[in-house]
Amino acid sequence: MKETEKNITITIAVVAFNEEKYLPALLEDIRKQTYEHNKIEVLLIDSMSEDRTEQIMREFEKKYSGDYLGIRLLKNEKKLQCCGWNVAIRSFSTDVLVRVDAHAHIPEDFIAKNVAQMRQGEMVAGGARPTRSESDDVWSRTLLMVEDSLFGSSISDFRRKREKSYVKSIFHGAYRREVFEKVGEFNEKLGRTEDNEFHYRIRQAGYRIALSPDIISYQYIRPTFRKMLKQKYGNGYWIGLTLGVCPGCLSIYYFAPITFVFGILATTVLAVVGVPQLGILMWSLYALLAVGMTVFSMIAEKKKGNSWGIPMLALPILFFLLHISYGVGTIIGLCKLPGWLRKERA
Repeated sequence: MKETEKNITITIAVVAFNEEKYLPALLEDIRKQTYEHNKIEVLLIDSMSEDRTEQIMREFEKKYSGDYLGIRLLKNEKKLQCCGWNVAIRSFSTDVLVRVDAHAHIPEDFIAKNVAQMRQGEMVAGGARPTRSESDDVWSRTLLMVEDSLFGSSISDFRRKREKSYVKSIFHGAYRREVFEKVGEFNEKLGRTEDNEFHYRIRQAGYRIALSPDIISYQYIRPTFRKMLKQKYGNGYWIGLTLGVCPGCLSIYYFAPITFVFGILATTVLAVVGVPQLGILMWSLYALLAVGMTVFSMIAEKKKGNSWGIPMLALPILFFLLHISYGVGTIIGLCKLPGWLRKERA
């Protein structure tokens, strides 16, 4: 192994806006990392927070700056998360940059295992990203079941795969400096799909994105169903807009919710004019899938040793509302796409 590969330095960057609730635990995760701290740079990027986020960052910087290669507190004046990641790209001084969301938990070997992938010659690496809930009550576990279900959430590789493979996108990725030098920064026009577009450019540049089963990090779900609906609507909205910027970076499954919404509209019109058969078929299949996934999720919950609760019987309804929210968001995004493109070009 080359001497330079033995001494890889790595930057962990956290972009946060009003994250006083989650940030202390994440900073404690960073403090517990087993990789040599004198080879770790920490970039804490505040997106003009209105709570104690910046103060928490400053306290961490003041208390632990001597333990690391460096700790720097930076400003993201544009507030958008993609702009914050670009601040990190322009500022990091090490061999590798790893991104960690503020709503996350990372095990103590997270950085060490990312470095191990770099030593194996990978240019971009990451791992699985299971989800967690803030509480362990029945309703919180029900929301977690919705998010974890193949029917209720994404089928992205970083959610599903459990063996090493090369994938289209990664969450909490680690990137060698060379990748940014060749591919550039995140597209600041995009609000939710900047990862898709950036990873698309990485693949187009000839790099592979490695997903390792050894690497794991956790993402906290939205704590209420209302916030979850808002999140899904926003995701769908940006899928609609992204079609005007980078259609090639979107997988076909992103369009399942909008197809479902159009299916509802089309079959309703057909039923009104006396042709209900397609509507009956579509709703029968959807109900079968929703109920089947509910049963599957409840069995999985039981295997974890958790008890069932009445709210879990509402899973088919929750699935339906999330699909509608995402699909409507995509429709609105598509409707606003022409004006949005004109504005961006101007």
